[in-house]
Amino acid sequence: MKTNKLALVTGGSRGLGRSMANKLADKGINVIITYHTNKTEADKVVAEVQAKGVDVLALQLDVSKADTFKQFGADLRTAIADKFGSDKLDFLINNAGIGLMTPVGATELSVFESLSDIHFKAPVFLTQEVLPIMNDGGGIINISSGLARFTAPGYAVYGSLKAAIEQYTRYQASELGARKIRVNCVAPGAIETDFGGGAVRDNADFNKMIADGTPLGRVGLPDDIGDVVAFLCTDESRWINGQRIEVSGGTNL
Repeated sequence: MKTNKLALVTGGSRGLGRSMANKLADKGINVIITYHTNKTEADKVVAEVQAKGVDVLALQLDVSKADTFKQFGADLRTAIADKFGSDKLDFLINNAGIGLMTPVGATELSVFESLSDIHFKAPVFLTQEVLPIMNDGGGIINISSGLARFTAPGYAVYGSLKAAIEQYTRYQASELGARKIRVNCVAPGAIETDFGGGAVRDNADFNKMIADGTPLGRVGLPDDIGDVVAFLCTDESRWINGQRIEVSGGTNL
């Protein structure tokens, strides 16, 4: 059943974001996705979501460029008014990300800055831009990683930034509680997507190694994450706040 709720999913044209958009639509929640450059893929997601009977829109956004967020915020307000007949948003899912390996002792400054801009600066400042148009009683979901809890060679900077966003999530939950805005963090394990060059999906040996280290005996699929994010945008999750929810099948217990 369609609701009057509206969610914004960054990085919604592929992988986890695509699943999130579809799973939100299954809950009757209207959706705005952002995409970086691939409008063709974004349009495919729009068609998928629209077929579920909700309203949907795709907007271009480069989350690595925080100086564009003010203009994006203005465009978002216009789009919400024109497409959805509203001036408010209910849910923000900070999902957009990249996977770059950065060995300890051999991290280039440009790589560090790219990872920092996308995985920490963007959730902080995009949320700050969107908060004035969020309904009280809404929710924010930040996407972290299992790599904030355990380690894997090459992911020191990435995992550390994800740990930072987990702590920031707790601060957000504490300070936004007065507005009844719940803030939680979802931490995926290894998922079969094109993230990080598609290694988990396309490298059979790597896939098997991760599956063998997971009690449930497989790697994750996008819908494993999309379902949890959609649940956190429903009233059934109303008493979950300030939490890190790892969705990894129990990897590296």
